[in-house]
Amino acid sequence: MSSNFITTKEYAIMHNISERTVRNYCAKGRIPNAQLIGKTWTLPADAHVPERKNAKSKISPLLKALREQKAGCIKGGIYHRTQIDLTYNSNHIEGSRLTKEQTRYIYETNTIEITQEAIIVDDIIETTNHFRCIDYIIDHAHNPLNEAFIKHLHTLLKSGTSEASKSWFAIGEYKLLPNEVGGMETTKPEEVKQAMKMLIKQYYNTKPITFETILDFHQKFESIHPFQDGNGRVGRLIMFKECLAHNIVPFIITDEIKMYYYRGLHEWSRTPGYLIDTCLTAQDHYKAILDYFKIKY
Repeated sequence: MSSNFITTKEYAIMHNISERTVRNYCAKGRIPNAQLIGKTWTLPADAHVPERKNAKSKISPLLKALREQKAGCIKGGIYHRTQIDLTYNSNHIEGSRLTKEQTRYIYETNTIEITQEAIIVDDIIETTNHFRCIDYIIDHAHNPLNEAFIKHLHTLLKSGTSEASKSWFAIGEYKLLPNEVGGMETTKPEEVKQAMKMLIKQYYNTKPITFETILDFHQKFESIHPFQDGNGRVGRLIMFKECLAHNIVPFIITDEIKMYYYRGLHEWSRTPGYLIDTCLTAQDHYKAILDYFKIKY
């Protein structure tokens, strides 16, 4: 079997749906390129989960525009702008030395400009990988936020990096070694799986899911710090995805407000307003971009 194809059971676990539902989707031709080999279905690992009949009404004008522009390879629109702004800022916060113009150049030409200054190869790889992550959350915005989804984002982000080949770095899996964030201790490796299960359960037990609910999930996710590296970028991708899923205007944490963002995460339990206000400021900036592109929200 091709490594790009998985079983109906694996697909069901990844997307938190029943295996019977997956087989029905395959049989009805609702999953493109699914193949029946003997009596067993196999399907592309990155295949979309078919939308239910009533799901179309839940798609926001923004998500609709992002999907249409992605499918049409349209340049200069909200999809193009989001890819560059979100990738540059999220990577830059984590120490990438690529400039915004270099990020734009990689996105638009799939090449890198030759400069006199040395460029770290991992910065380039993680930039192209982050573009793929954004595509994934746009295509799968309404998929359940489960462990498999989160791990897949990590796999997409870190694939091909120098860390990915190291024995201590578990790509697409929870951390093997203790780590810190901002000098603060995080959840022990042996406790991460249970902590993540509890976090996701708590998240879905909160109705309705609001702007503040998403921020609360993000702060707790970063406190757990489940992966060896890439937690900040995966966490911010999850926030963007969940905003799209729940018809909330998403936002991008820029380098200019990152210190307020860090303070907000650190002070969340005592003063949640710090993080809320910072993210609302970022949301206002993204709303201004939506206004420019005449996208309703």
